[in-house]
Amino acid sequence: MTVYGRSAESFVTGSLSFDTSARRRAKTTWSDRYRTRILLCDIAVVVITTVAAHFSLFVLDRVDPADTPAVIAYTVVSTLVGLSWLLSLSAVRSRDARVVGISVDEYRRIVSATFGVFGAIAIASVIVHGSIARSYFAVALPLGLLALAAERWMNRRWLARQRRHGRLLSHVIVAGEPDDVRYVIGQIEKKRGGVEYHVIGAATADADSQTGITVRGITVPVISTIETVADAVGRVEADAVIVAGPLRGGNQFLKVLGWQLEESSTQLIMAPGLTNVAGPRIHFRPVEGLPLMHVELPQYSGARHATKRALDICLSACALIVLSPALLVLALLVVRDSPGPALFRQQRVGRNGRPFTMLKFRSMVEDAESRLAALALLNQGAGPLFKLVEDPRVTRIGKHLRRFSLDELPQFWNVLKGDMSLVGPRPPLEREVESYDSTVRRRLYIRPGLTGMWQTNGRSLLDWEESVRLDLYYVENWSITGDLILLWRTAKMLFRPSGAY
Repeated sequence: MTVYGRSAESFVTGSLSFDTSARRRAKTTWSDRYRTRILLCDIAVVVITTVAAHFSLFVLDRVDPADTPAVIAYTVVSTLVGLSWLLSLSAVRSRDARVVGISVDEYRRIVSATFGVFGAIAIASVIVHGSIARSYFAVALPLGLLALAAERWMNRRWLARQRRHGRLLSHVIVAGEPDDVRYVIGQIEKKRGGVEYHVIGAATADADSQTGITVRGITVPVISTIETVADAVGRVEADAVIVAGPLRGGNQFLKVLGWQLEESSTQLIMAPGLTNVAGPRIHFRPVEGLPLMHVELPQYSGARHATKRALDICLSACALIVLSPALLVLALLVVRDSPGPALFRQQRVGRNGRPFTMLKFRSMVEDAESRLAALALLNQGAGPLFKLVEDPRVTRIGKHLRRFSLDELPQFWNVLKGDMSLVGPRPPLEREVESYDSTVRRRLYIRPGLTGMWQTNGRSLLDWEESVRLDLYYVENWSITGDLILLWRTAKMLFRPSGAY
């Protein structure tokens, strides 16, 4: 068998033939150290929580401190609860390198492990006709769950700070065709500080004709051909090889590459062509050794959408009630700042192309629409969007409203009515929709949102293609958990606005 003109035997037993077990023992990565840090934090949280629950026995369950047998029995129970909790966190792999510090699944696993332990305790109590102290459920369960989530979140913040300074990163080589390599590098560099990878080199089929690949102003050197990438790993001490898209060697080449990287304890990471399909829609189902990847179809109706609508109603109603004093103050400021009404009404296009009237606090002069044509040649927006950094139509108070997105607060009424959702694609103008092709029109499959991926990833700083890609990604892959995360990111952006003008 030959791979790119090279025999499989020479490829496997080439320059990296050495004691693999010794190399694996010596190669302790930042990920191992970070997971050790998480383990120690988990132990501290569980111990403190169970101790707090144990001493709450004397108050909530009126355990007599002088009753030595009862105190000893509850001490044993508290110890078993703590140990079971820690074992459950390990059993669900909440510290797995693939999710820790990166994926939302880390929090899901914490919740699953916690409720699994306390659910098992409740069932065991029923089976043996025993009584479990209320303090375990009143103190340990809620306090421990919140403390674990807070501890993981604080560790993520610490990790993000380290990565912003170039530390605790996995050094990777991206291998593939030049266009595929350029796309993968661009996506990694775009999320600098939010991903664990630092690209130190590229491997392409025509490496002899290329010295580097430039993406987003950063030039990554081409350090090898695809067939010699395994040799380059040892030379530059890479932690992983990311395969960008299909390779000409096919599956056979990937298999042999995996063998070679296994010897040096280097990860092999695949970047498939399904760039707009999120993980929850992908399922691997092996059939007689054949790994089949099933991709679920997007869902545009059903129970999940009903849950989303219920969440919209509850949160928008609460927001209108809580924010009503602030809304009144902002309305008065708008009216006092310039002539005209406090609210600006504009026709937008909603789900399935249905038009609706969207509400905003007026941030421009009253005749802004009639003055639009005169400013058309100055447009700085992307695609069919009109944007102008120093728009002369924006009022004094309007600049502050736009910067902190306060002009969009009346849209909670649109959410309550059902015209919009809290999270979704950006609500387009009718003239924008007229220029949509069949692909872009998929943005209209669900309700537009008060916030969304477009708003939390740069807003007006994004080009048209990127804003469309983000909206289409959301339409096909949204989830309730993802919505809550986007709402949290939006809340943080109110204090650190970006791309809003």
